[in-house]
This record gives sequence, structure tokens and C-alpha cells, in this order.
Amino acid sequence: MPEGKRRDFLTGELVKDTPEEYVRQNIEKALVRQYKYAAVDCEPEFTIKVGSSKKRVDIVVFPAGEAHTQANARILVETKRPEVKATSRTDGIGQLQSYMAACLNAEYGMWTNGDDRFCYAKRPDGKGGWKFEEIIEIPAFGQTEEDAQRPDRKSLVVGTADNLLFAFRRCHNYIAAHEGKQKTEAFWELLKLIFTKIEDERSPKINFYATPSERANATLASSAKKRIETLFKSKVVKKYPGIFEERDEVIDLSPAVVAYVVTQLQNYSLLLSPVDVKGVAYEEIVGSNLRGDRGEFFTPRNACRMAVAMLDPQPDERVLDPSCGTGGFLITAMNHALAVIEREQRDQWADPSNGSDLERQELYKRRSDYLSQCVFGIDLNPALVRAAKMNMVMNNDGSGGLWQANTLVNPHSWNPTLRQRIPLGSIDVIVSNPPFGANIPIDDDEVLSQYDLASVWDEADDGDFSMRLDKHQVPVLQKSQPPEILFIERCLQLLKPGTGRMAMVIPNGILNNPGLTYVRRWILTRAQILAVVDMDRDLFQPKNDTQTSMVLMRRLSADEEAEAETTGLDYPVFMAIAEKIGHDKRGNTIYRRTADGEDVLITRTEEISEIDPGTGAEVLQDITVTEKDPDDDLPAVALAYHEWLEKQQ
Repeated sequence: MPEGKRRDFLTGELVKDTPEEYVRQNIEKALVRQYKYAAVDCEPEFTIKVGSSKKRVDIVVFPAGEAHTQANARILVETKRPEVKATSRTDGIGQLQSYMAACLNAEYGMWTNGDDRFCYAKRPDGKGGWKFEEIIEIPAFGQTEEDAQRPDRKSLVVGTADNLLFAFRRCHNYIAAHEGKQKTEAFWELLKLIFTKIEDERSPKINFYATPSERANATLASSAKKRIETLFKSKVVKKYPGIFEERDEVIDLSPAVVAYVVTQLQNYSLLLSPVDVKGVAYEEIVGSNLRGDRGEFFTPRNACRMAVAMLDPQPDERVLDPSCGTGGFLITAMNHALAVIEREQRDQWADPSNGSDLERQELYKRRSDYLSQCVFGIDLNPALVRAAKMNMVMNNDGSGGLWQANTLVNPHSWNPTLRQRIPLGSIDVIVSNPPFGANIPIDDDEVLSQYDLASVWDEADDGDFSMRLDKHQVPVLQKSQPPEILFIERCLQLLKPGTGRMAMVIPNGILNNPGLTYVRRWILTRAQILAVVDMDRDLFQPKNDTQTSMVLMRRLSADEEAEAETTGLDYPVFMAIAEKIGHDKRGNTIYRRTADGEDVLITRTEEISEIDPGTGAEVLQDITVTEKDPDDDLPAVALAYHEWLEKQQ
């Protein structure tokens, strides 16, 4: 694949890799995977005659099995780059409507630049011409227009590619533009509606919807808002008092805005959409609104996946992220264990792809037990905790195990329930990317006094270290200590002695700064280093360029600690350098290339959830995907680590 090219999803032919093409490829995937049209019945860049001139329609959908002629064109789609406005004289919705008018049998059209999206039905105007009525959604294959505007459980679709991201972004931008709210305020109102949508999906009947007339008429929109706000208060506020603390909390949006946002989300199944699709969409919206100034940089999903794959958390293990942020690291670990549960249960089913009601109940009970008993998160920032709880609910739940607290203070000052649920020495697996930086030092003596690593350490002539003591034999504290150093010690305190293990993002200064030798010496007497992966400097770009490593450790038992203090422990350590992490310093995805400079393509089988249109039940299906391969060493590192472990046995 030459540079600057990509393969068209429908045809496999090479096309220019442009912002407009990115939008079109996402819609092409949606037409096949969400709307269920056969790829052979869709054609990109289809030429039509408009008056005496020839024009190219970005995508045309034809009736099943019929010839690709202008007379047979049924659905027309125009895709634009994000900068193009719908009101543009040359490239806006007027262009789409002129094409629809020229195709006499065309019934529906869609115009989108990713951020904006408009759907139309073509109707006779009674005067020998046409009028174009805006509708909520174009019909899927075999679906009537009426059914497309009012979803039921059987018609919900899973999100594909970046289409869910487009929908979230479209909703957020619409709220901000039409309500005069700050970005963060708009974000929270959007999350209320997303939460309501998720909870409605758990009910037998779908009530999260707005009709075309409700979206078009400000007076009728009040009915939609009343219906949605009733759902919010009855299903969300009561169920999640830890997230919505005000019993009288309302959706603070105008009826017209509520109706618009609901129509953008109502046809998706947020519960069944793939974890990565939801995660990318959610975390982009969260990240653009809640990035703080306390060293909070969300861990890229590929780094989370690598660390979790290396730790391999199991369903009977308690997992914690003590600086959980919006929950990305914790959700990755949680879903890894849930996948194990899913495989084990489905292997016992008569039909692994579609279990009986009893078999599904057993699966759901085991999942529920794991989520309520084994998944925990803590963060100091209450806004991030709230966002993390919402993220957890969107990604299988487990939100009951999240708390707003300062992980570094004395656990006796934690919430009593938190102290009881996760006492020191009780956690099997920790995944953590703690806040780090010299600009957020911990200088409270009451906090520092808990930690060996907050003391002043003296180096002896033989290279050993000891804590400096005052005349009362009390350790002398440093004036301050960056939080990442204290997090290492607290995490080891939280792990089970002898078996508890963790993966932590650690600044490389801790691993190689001569002035921090005492920190490394202390770690080696408290933990076995399992692996050190030196991450590329661009890992947290474009927001932060701190050089970091992913370090895996196991907490030593008391006997092992004694041995480490006296003679030291001798064991092998897995080490790797991740030179490529899938994106550049601007955050743009980079792809592998051959020695000749061509893009490398990979074909993989992906298991996706779908909704059976006959029963409304979840069904698993394998699809084959061919795409460019991101230039990312992290999946290979995880595989190499497990191969290395097998050789050590």
C-alpha cells in the first residue's frame, strides 16, 4: 500500500487517505455492519447524471441483487471532511438533495462530516417535484422507515469503527452550542443521558427514544424530555446514589436539545457495543473535559492491554487501581477476567454461540459476583471518580467498588466501608498509572510518616542504605516526596504478601537516577521484579513527554523479605524496549511498513456481539477484518513475556 493511501472497505481498491475518506470509510463499515446491507449492494464514487453534468455520489446503496444503475439507486450518502458545514453552498446538504432529486427512485439520503449528520426522506411535493423531510435515521436492510425512527430491542445495533465516537462528539458539541454551557457542564449533562440510555437497555421495553416530530417541534419535544427525565430519576438516580448524590437531580437541558441527543443515541446498543469502540468514544470525550493539573494523564489503551495481558488477572483475583482516573486501566483488567469467565461458561453450553436462558443466567450471575466482589478503584479527584463509575457501568459495571479517597493518607482515615473492603495486604492484582511530577509534591508530615521511602536514607561505605534516625530513634523525614515514589510503597502494602503482583507506570528517573538508588534498594528488598518494559517517550504525547517504563512486581513474603535483606535474592527479570507504541508525538496513529515503504496489512478474526432481529437476544459472531497494522510493539512484548515465562518453568 503506497504512502498516503488506504484500502476502501467496500471494494478493496486503493484510495487517498484523507480526512474526508476517513469519514467515508466509517460510514461504509456502518452500512455493512450496523445497517446490514451487503457490501456488493453498496458502491462508492458512483457516477450519476444531474441535468447535463455528471456527478459522483460518495456512496450509493442499491436494492439487494439489483443492477447498479442510477434508476436503482435507493440510498445516497455524502461524506465530507469535518471542516465542511452542512450549510455550504457547494458541499452541504443541498448537494445531497440535488443528487437525490436526480435519482428518481432514491428514497433516502445521509449527509455527514462526522461531527454533523443529517438524514432525509424524499417525498413528492404535490406539484410534480420533491421535498426533503429530515428523519432521525435511514432504514436498515429489511427495516421500514417507521421502525427506523422508533427503536425496539430487536433493532438496536452495536457501534462499529469510530461511528459511536462521532455520535458522542456530535451530542457534546450540540449541547455546548445550543445551551451556552461550558464544556465540562455540557459533558456532565451528556453523561446523564448516556447513563439513562444504558439503564433503559436493561429493561424489557425500550423507552429511550424521541420521535421525528418531537425532534422537529419544540412544543412536542417537551414530551420527549419528560419521558427521558422520568427514566433518569427512576432508573439512574435511585440506582446510583454514589454517582448522583442529589435526589432531586435533573437533566438540565432544554427539551429540544434532549430530543436531539436522544435521537443520536437511541439506535445503538451501548451495552453490547465492543469495549474498545465504547472506550475510545468515552475516553476522548472525558479526556477533552476532565484532564486535570495533578499529573493526570490517561494511560493509552494499548499500554493498558499489554500490562494486563502480562499480569493475566483471573476471575478469583481481587483487582485494584489505586489511582483509577476515569477507569481505563481498571476496565481493561476487569474485562480480561470477564472474558475468562465468558469462555469458561460458554464452553459448558450446548451451543457456545447462543446459550439457553438458564445457561445465560448462570453466566450473568458469575459475572455479577465477580464485579461486586473483585473490582476496586480509588481516586482523589471526585469528578474523575464519577466519570470512572459511569465508564464502568458502560463497560459491564463494577462501579460499586469505586471510591473517592486519597490513597496515600493513612487508611484509618478512609471511608469505613473502603477500609473494610480493601485492607492492606488483601489485593491480588494492582494496575496503576499514578500521578507523577515534582510540581505536586507530598509535604504533609502526617502522610510522609507512614512511608519508609519518605525518610532520609544514608548510604554506607559498602553501598548499603539505612534510614537516618534522630536522637529518639525516629526516622528523619524528607521535606517532601513526589507522589509516584509513595505510590510504589502503598501499592506493595496493599498487595497480598507472597502472591500479590502489580503493573505500574514509573518514570524512568526512579529507575536510573543515582540520587534515587535508595528507592531501588528498598524495592528490591520488598518485591520481586518480574518485568521492566522501557516505553517510547511518545507514550503520553501529545500531552506529556515523560520517559516511563511499565514495571511488573510481586510482593515478597515475610521470609523472602528477610532473605532479601540479608543475602539478596537471585532471579531472572524479563526486560524489553518498546520502540514503537502505535502513535507519534502528535497522537496520530502510525502504521508498520515493509522495507519498500509499503503499509503492512493484517487479517484477523474478531468476535462481535450482535442482536438477533428475531429474538432480541445477544449472539456472538466471528468476522474477518483486514486493516493496516499499527506500528506498535506492545502486543508483541506481552506475547514475548509469556513465552519467556514458559521457558523459566
